[in-house]
Amino acid sequence: MWFWFALIVLLFWSGSDLFSKIGCQDARDKYSHLKMVTAVGLVMGLHAAYEIFVNGVEFNGTVMLTYLPVSFLYILSMTIGYLGLRYIELSISSPICNSSGAVVAVLTFLTVGVGEDLPPIALVAVALVCIGVITLGFVEAHEDEELRRARQDASNRHYAKSWIALAIPVVYCLLDALGTFADSLVLFDEELPDVTSFKLLFWQGEKLAEDSANCAYELTFLVIGLLCLFYVAVIKKQRFIPRQETPKYIGALCETVGQFFYISALADSRHVAFSAPIMSSYCVASVIWSRIFLKEKLSLKHYLSIATVIAGIVILGILDL
Repeated sequence: MWFWFALIVLLFWSGSDLFSKIGCQDARDKYSHLKMVTAVGLVMGLHAAYEIFVNGVEFNGTVMLTYLPVSFLYILSMTIGYLGLRYIELSISSPICNSSGAVVAVLTFLTVGVGEDLPPIALVAVALVCIGVITLGFVEAHEDEELRRARQDASNRHYAKSWIALAIPVVYCLLDALGTFADSLVLFDEELPDVTSFKLLFWQGEKLAEDSANCAYELTFLVIGLLCLFYVAVIKKQRFIPRQETPKYIGALCETVGQFFYISALADSRHVAFSAPIMSSYCVASVIWSRIFLKEKLSLKHYLSIATVIAGIVILGILDL
């Protein structure tokens, strides 16, 4: 099921990308990224309450503290990502941010190794996904200046290409990769004898069930979201205009649904090196949505990169059936 979970993540997180961009792109609102964190925190908090009190998910303070380092990496990376949406196009930001899947795959292969029963075509598929995502980010960052201006004219939004604007999604990428890699340790499957020593080497804590870990993450996000709400509304006395906040909450809902299936996909630790690149490639859909709804133009090189990623996903799906 890891493959289908990963595809659901791809669809909903690309939707989160689109609506988060719409909600955070106003350069006049310098607190839009903190308002976005509040929206995600409130929606995730409601979902966590439902999971704990209705579905009976096991949860306690120990679980929340155990998962806290992973939660911190994810929340910090997302906050930085929301900040970057104010300074750069979605079609550039999303591919760079989600090159983290390539980093995770490399880390996993280097530490766990490649199983003898792994078909070579699987390695090719992972390579296609990783190369496609990285190439897409490279093409966006180094595109022709005239084409870039034409795209921005079409979307009626202009951004100054600066090292800070490009550095923000790169920082997101590194933090998110560390969070994903840490996730694979905390949720590691103890039934895998060939990697038990790997788990003991990097992780001495107890293994967490994916539903408990997800609740810990969502409640941590809720706490951070409430802190952001207090800072923006009480300390900085900023207004919350419903018309401007609605896209943020739609994006938050997409993010929460994607997060639920993300934990389920990543808990299958045998396929971490496969599911992580697929889930990170949701930027492919994000680029398409940016073309349709935000009027950002694509070149032939963009489409070739997207086709490379899709080819890798299809191969991984066939191998899992």
